[in-house]
Amino acid sequence: MKRREFFKSATAITASAAAATTLAAPALAQSQPKVSWRLASSFPKGLDTVYGGAETLAKYVSEATDGNFVIDVFAAGELVPPFEVVDPVSEGSMDMAHTVGYYFAGKDVAWAALSAIPFSLNARGMNAWYYYGGGLDITNAFFADYNIVGFPCGNTAAQMGGWFRKEINTVADLQGLKMRVGFAGTILTKLGVIPQSVPGGEIYNALEKGTIDAAEFVGPYDDEKLGLQKVAPYYYYPGWWEGGPTVHALINKDKFAGLPPAYQSILKTASQATSADMLAKYDYVNPPALKKLVAAGAQLRPFSPEIMEASFKASNEAYTEFEATSPAFKTIWESIKAFRKDHYLWNQVAELNYDAFLQAQQRNNAL
Repeated sequence: MKRREFFKSATAITASAAAATTLAAPALAQSQPKVSWRLASSFPKGLDTVYGGAETLAKYVSEATDGNFVIDVFAAGELVPPFEVVDPVSEGSMDMAHTVGYYFAGKDVAWAALSAIPFSLNARGMNAWYYYGGGLDITNAFFADYNIVGFPCGNTAAQMGGWFRKEINTVADLQGLKMRVGFAGTILTKLGVIPQSVPGGEIYNALEKGTIDAAEFVGPYDDEKLGLQKVAPYYYYPGWWEGGPTVHALINKDKFAGLPPAYQSILKTASQATSADMLAKYDYVNPPALKKLVAAGAQLRPFSPEIMEASFKASNEAYTEFEATSPAFKTIWESIKAFRKDHYLWNQVAELNYDAFLQAQQRNNAL
């Protein structure tokens, strides 16, 4: 090729590339528009792991869109009261929320079933049900009545059973017990417990003064912040009412539909990644926190077989009642129950025995 012809060709190629870049820029801008959303959390900043889930979600979304999709996170009470985030999202005055469904069981008990109810699935089971057992479709059919789209966006794993001022060994010991407890109170009332509603920041004083006899919160890492072992030393387990509570990202349905498909996919994927991150963090921070609590005076106690059996029976009685009044609860719970049989059939074969062996080695100081 002659020198003059080479440079003419090179110039043409450069011009074509520049033109292509110029034409592509508007298309790229259209595929990654600037979007700014507000998220109302049901959690205070002090609960950095569960509250932090919303910040993790926002971080993932921003990074995946080169900062074009921004989600501003507001802690409980900053814009919306913690237990009232559903209505603003439904109406569209808030773009989305980060919360747990059982806070809204007063609207429909089905809200509790899609997050955590007594003796439901553990964290791994809930994730399996949501992503492979039809849970996403079933729950979003329910959310549609509230003009909401929802994705699992966190899980604490099994929680503790709470702090008690005295030992609880039998069902008789529960009679007249005043306990700060959430949705599980609907079950515990059948066993004689008197549920109490006490804000997290007031639990310590209520226990110290004897206004309440017991209180459940979350697990070692979050509970350690409250110092409850000083006023209610008996720390019971497991929290059979929250074996694997699913935290949700709730999104206004119209706002979600208005996003580019790529942004919709990013938001869904970021929610799933946030679930994995939160569960991993709780698994990492709870062991040292439990050691600190025991060193500070907490006395670990398992709920007795009598209490566990009675609680299981009372839960099943309550669910029969719920199924009669809430078609949505019946649909969700029947699906979870069907999967629960297979989940624990498989779980007890390999997983349980593997863990049991290593737990025995840990007790023998062999690890």
